[in-house]
Amino acid sequence: MPVDSGVATLLDLIQNSGYPPMHEGTPEVARQAFRAMTVDPVQPHDVIPVGSVEERVVGERPARLYRPDGAGPFPTLVYLHGGGFVIGDLDTHDQLCRRICRDAEAVVLAVDYRLAPEAPFPAALEDALAAVRWAAARLPELGGDEMLAVGGDSAGANLSAVAAQALPDLVRAQVLLYPPTHVLGEYPSRVDNALGYFLEVPTMEWFFETYVTGVDVDPDDVRLSPLLGDPSGVAPALVVTAEFDPLRDEGEAYAAKLRQAGVAVDQVRYDELVHSFHDMGMLSPAAVAATEDFVARIRTLLHG
Repeated sequence: MPVDSGVATLLDLIQNSGYPPMHEGTPEVARQAFRAMTVDPVQPHDVIPVGSVEERVVGERPARLYRPDGAGPFPTLVYLHGGGFVIGDLDTHDQLCRRICRDAEAVVLAVDYRLAPEAPFPAALEDALAAVRWAAARLPELGGDEMLAVGGDSAGANLSAVAAQALPDLVRAQVLLYPPTHVLGEYPSRVDNALGYFLEVPTMEWFFETYVTGVDVDPDDVRLSPLLGDPSGVAPALVVTAEFDPLRDEGEAYAAKLRQAGVAVDQVRYDELVHSFHDMGMLSPAAVAATEDFVARIRTLLHG
């Protein structure tokens, strides 16, 4: 089926904007452009209300703690934002974290992990693991119940999958939204959806090259490609993919591998949509409906 009409309008706007593709610019310009798309359009009346929001420090990294209304106890989700390990911050994902907090009735701890190229691999992963350990040691203070989950979108989902493999004794659920799971893998969705669907393969390649700048890495390192790791014994997962996302097939391959390892998986593909559709609700009712659906699935996963 074709791309959702609202999303197609956004894709046309991007195509006709006159700006060069993200991978042809610098990280600084890409960060500014990402904030222009995600932060600048949000007006005060658009901000999703939650019980409380606190600026925190987790280890040495800025973080933001969202609590829902009510006395709890609530599950806790450590949230790691997307952006190819190069762009994104607490503000770019503020609305999504608020929505999860409110509608999934969960404490959300969003962590501003270090970005490349200033801090290449494995800095982001080190921050992610440190955040999970930090939260695990403070659950009564943060949320109150025993559920600690890790989750994120895109690059944040990659970090979350790796953290779930690395810390199976701490992580009890994982939320993986459009996860990249095999950095140099070859999949039909990377060919069919290579160009024109928001996230483009040349940009993916630029993100990866920037992430490993100056670092001698093995692309088969499971800390880069969790699909190549052993998921036996990891936490139950929600895996979200989109029909026109170049990352679709590797996300679904990871869901299949989790199932083969005996892990409970809720895997859902949203047809007609593209990567990061959760930010496209202003133009796409279908994106709004899909986001509401996956947040409801997060609620089910966390509250069990």
